[in-house]
Amino acid sequence: MTGKNALVTSAAEQPAPRKKTGRRPGGADTRRTVLEAARAEFAARGYQKASMRAIARAAGVDAALLHHYFGSKDKLFLAALEFPVDPRLMVEQVLAGDRAEVGERVARFVLALWEQPTVRDRLLAVLRTAAASEEVAGLMRGFMVTELVSRLAVGLDVPQPELRVELVMSQILGLAMARYVIAVEPLASAPAEELLPLLARAVQGYLVEA
Repeated sequence: MTGKNALVTSAAEQPAPRKKTGRRPGGADTRRTVLEAARAEFAARGYQKASMRAIARAAGVDAALLHHYFGSKDKLFLAALEFPVDPRLMVEQVLAGDRAEVGERVARFVLALWEQPTVRDRLLAVLRTAAASEEVAGLMRGFMVTELVSRLAVGLDVPQPELRVELVMSQILGLAMARYVIAVEPLASAPAEELLPLLARAVQGYLVEA
């Protein structure tokens, strides 16, 4: 058979293309799907019990893709909640250097974050959401205990390290509420450099002094 009929017959004999199966490839839509699955998994199981494997399964992707995008569960959690601060950075900041200056390092780190308008807005959004939602509060509690309190307490050679770290957290959250939410004067309008030594002294007492 030749000519046009041969071309038609040859095309008809070709096998139909197979539909793609298996895990979803990477891309912007996939990342969005993973974040949605992560939010649902964290909400259902809490931070400690949620697993990367379960999140990958819910999103229809391979677990290796989650590690490619986010690296670890804590970073996936931060991305899912759009949380702008990595607590591990704070742990590194606290434990690095002379313990006699740990209070100043923490205070400088915290004030530098809160004085950035875009970061402050996101932190306040998370804080307000956690205050209004027990579900979000529970997620944040589990995350902060695992990734901040426990990690920092291990590196502190003081009695009751977990309690001390949580007292520092209460100091920071109290400052945020009074300065940026309630706007109590003169705290609300005081320059950050004026607050720095006062906050540093309080943090130093919590983390170092016996």
